[in-house]
Amino acid sequence: MTTPTIILDLDGTLIHSAPGIWSSCAAALRALGHEPDPGFDLTALIGPPVEEVMRLLLEPYRDDRVSEGVAAYRADYGQRGLFESVVYPGIPEALRTMRSCGAELILATSKRTEFAQRILQHVGLDDLFVAIHGSEPGGLLDHKPELIAYVIDRNGLKPRYCVMVGDRRYDIVGAHVNEMRALGVLWGYGGRDELEAARADALVGEPSGLANAALAMARAG
Repeated sequence: MTTPTIILDLDGTLIHSAPGIWSSCAAALRALGHEPDPGFDLTALIGPPVEEVMRLLLEPYRDDRVSEGVAAYRADYGQRGLFESVVYPGIPEALRTMRSCGAELILATSKRTEFAQRILQHVGLDDLFVAIHGSEPGGLLDHKPELIAYVIDRNGLKPRYCVMVGDRRYDIVGAHVNEMRALGVLWGYGGRDELEAARADALVGEPSGLANAALAMARAG
């Protein structure tokens, strides 16, 4: 019998990361000589590659120094911002339930792999994952379709026995491009309308229902 594999996003799926991300975005803007708008809503920007986020942040200032902004963001985030991440209540229990039921857990995030590893270590969840994958220098794995394809190839997975779990349309689209089913979570940053528009195969409203929903989908084969 094929082992079910649950592939999970990080931001908005396992952790509430907005405070740290915004803090480091603000630090990057200040490094480029701009005063951040305290009323700016970053929520919709959590999920895409950081280069896209920085481009949108810099547009109001008519500043095209995206690479410089990303470098400043990553410097601050690696030193301070990532430690502001908080695990959603119920997530550790859900992950442990999936593991105890025989599933393998893999992380797939648009964050740099190094940052994802450090966050999971910081919150005590790293030992629950058989693999942690994120973006790498050079930009080849910045987008979810390419990242998920890499995860499948690197881990020798059969997509029909896998489920991608995430809170944004990027997770859903990335899974479907790779012929994998996708489970949308409603406690993150995307919301029901976005996930339904992306045609998530199912939605789950609370972390307490995550393990059963993901395992049932993965085992359906």
